[in-house]
Amino acid sequence: MNTSDLEGPHDQMAEAPASSKINWPKELFEWLKTAGIAFVIVLALHLFVFNLSTVEGHSMEPTLRDKEWLFVNKVVYKARSPKAGDVIIIKDPLDVRMGLSKPELLVKRVVGVPGDQIEIYNKKLYRNGQLVNEPYIDTVIEGHDYGPHIVEKGSYFVLGDNRHAQASKDSRVFGTVPEALIQGKADFIVWPLNQMTML
Repeated sequence: MNTSDLEGPHDQMAEAPASSKINWPKELFEWLKTAGIAFVIVLALHLFVFNLSTVEGHSMEPTLRDKEWLFVNKVVYKARSPKAGDVIIIKDPLDVRMGLSKPELLVKRVVGVPGDQIEIYNKKLYRNGQLVNEPYIDTVIEGHDYGPHIVEKGSYFVLGDNRHAQASKDSRVFGTVPEALIQGKADFIVWPLNQMTML
C-alpha cells in the first residue's frame, strides 16, 4: 500500500462541490413569495369567507358578553337566506341612513323573516300570532308593546337577547334590516376559550 492510496480519498473529501453552496438571495425570494401567497389567501378568506368580530356592549346578554370574540361566517347567506334564530352581524341602519362611511357593526338575533307578522304584546314576542319560545333570554320583554308589523320583502326583524328596558338598539328602534346590511352569521364564540360554544 503506497502513500498515494492513503491520500487520494482525503483529497477528494476536501473539495466541496460549488453546487452545494446555498443561494441566499434565491432562498429569500422563495420565502417571501410563499409568505406573500399565504398573506393574500388569508386576506381573501378574511374579506370574503369569514372574520372575527368582537362583542361590544351588553345588548346580547346572556347569550353574548362584552369583549367576547365571534367567528363570523360571511358566505353562508350566499347559499341560503337568514332564518329566525340566527345571530347575525349587521351595519347599524341608523348610521347608514345618516351616510356615515363606517357604520357601527351590531350583533343581533333574527326573530322575523320576510312575510312574518311580528308583535310584542304583554311583554312577550309573537310571530304570526304564535308565542315564540326564546330559551336564550333571561327576562320578559320590558318596555312598550310593539306592532303588529309585517316584515317587508328583503328585510329582517332583529332583537337583542337582552330584553331589559333600553338595553338593546334593534328593530324596535331602527325598523327592519335590509338584507344588504347583513354582514354574516355569527357561528360560534372563539374567545375566551372557556366560553367557546356554537350559537
